[in-house]
Amino acid sequence: MEAIMAQQDRIQQEIATSILLVSDRQELSVLQREYAAEDTIYQLKIKDLHKKYSYIRKTRPDGNCFYRAFGFSHLESLLEDSKELQRFKAVAAKSKLDLVNQGFTEFTIEDFHNTFMDLLELCEKQPGLSELLGSFRDQSVSDYIVVYLRLLTSGYLQREHGFFQHFIEGGRSVREFCQQEVEPMSKESDHIHIIALAQALNVSILVEYMDRGEGGTVNHHVFPEGSEPRVFLLYRPGHYDILYK
Repeated sequence: MEAIMAQQDRIQQEIATSILLVSDRQELSVLQREYAAEDTIYQLKIKDLHKKYSYIRKTRPDGNCFYRAFGFSHLESLLEDSKELQRFKAVAAKSKLDLVNQGFTEFTIEDFHNTFMDLLELCEKQPGLSELLGSFRDQSVSDYIVVYLRLLTSGYLQREHGFFQHFIEGGRSVREFCQQEVEPMSKESDHIHIIALAQALNVSILVEYMDRGEGGTVNHHVFPEGSEPRVFLLYRPGHYDILYK
């Protein structure tokens, strides 16, 4: 059994590493070819998505896709929006101190924070999209961004533990949940992670949920509720990609 599991892991790794961390922007119609023509549920849902979106940018399915998709999508939007860039940069700059005040060790989070700030400074220089894409395709830079976004998510969940405790199953504390499900790389993200990151950075995220549910429409959810979304993500069980209008 273990040998089979190990082989599965290896196959997964090979699939994962052969896919770019963040792809080029593609026509949304690429989704149609991913499912059989007779897969009516998904084909109808893709048709429904087409009413609102024209393009998709894919991320590597490695368990970090939510953070990578969010990070790239938001920073890409900042290239066109200097006002939001300045607001976001101020929040990001202060965020390290917030984490340290919460008990995170400064020297363990410093490098991740610096990489995050370097990328925001790159955005200020208004580079071409290819430079930002290059940073997100560079495994070490990209993973440092993911780690920092995970730390911010963990920090927010723990600060607001009174609220989030009700959503955590299995009798775990918020702190235990963060140590097991939020901070480690490759751990998949759920509603609770999205709510926390959206609130921590004050960036609104809309997620389109494409699953096997009945009815040919795709349901979406905005985090936090009632806000004006800046980041649009497509969720398919276990995976997030970026959507564009």
